Amino acid sequence: MEQIEKLDLYQDTIKELRPFEGEMLKELKEFYRIGLTWTSNALEGNSLTESETKILIEDGLTIGGKPLRDVFEAVGHAEAYEYMFTLLEKMEITEENILCLHKLFYQNIDRNFAGKYRDIPVFISGSNYPVTKVDNIQSEMDNLCQWIKADRSKYHPVEFAAILHKKFVFIYPFKDGNGRVARLLMNIALIQDGFLPVIIPPILRNEYISLLEKAHKDDAPFIDFIVEMEIESQKDFLKLLQIPLPKL
Repeated sequence: MEQIEKLDLYQDTIKELRPFEGEMLKELKEFYRIGLTWTSNALEGNSLTESETKILIEDGLTIGGKPLRDVFEAVGHAEAYEYMFTLLEKMEITEENILCLHKLFYQNIDRNFAGKYRDIPVFISGSNYPVTKVDNIQSEMDNLCQWIKADRSKYHPVEFAAILHKKFVFIYPFKDGNGRVARLLMNIALIQDGFLPVIIPPILRNEYISLLEKAHKDDAPFIDFIVEMEIESQKDFLKLLQIPLPKL
């Protein structure tokens, strides 16, 4: 069975549990809030553990001995995550949404660059490919938003989410925080289409980065990777609710 067929089979089982609203939606949001915040930050080198992230976000307690930036990243990502769910009922992702995500994540780190496209050249360490030049960022972001609006329906929802992630991170429009915004955008697309958020464990960081690099020439393996991560989210969610996995 193709992975995309397995994904859709699990999705059919999850659809029977819908609609997610009230207490169920609240629990779903809380379930992914810590995991997504911790993993997304950890992929970028944040030193907070999952339990430290939970204490910080849920209890508001500071973590001794940790860099202040790591704390700000966790708090900012949690705020951007909350914003992500305000877009649940919409079937659009706009430039305004993208800028707001970055502003929420980055405002305590550097207000001068929060929610604003970079005006300095940058490069991705370890990559053989350049990111978009400063003068071309606005036009590339305009093209991305137009692509989202015009071509979204041409793809399977998980495939679209993966390609959106890739396209955004290749533009690299912000000074910092691009990877985290890319993963938030991917998950906005997924939850808008009724799928569960994707969590990329830090242990898979090297594979994730390697597949993104290869996606400059062939994005099929990266899309397959995101499909597999979505399947893992589906399996974990069904197990959490003690619902038997569908027979393949």
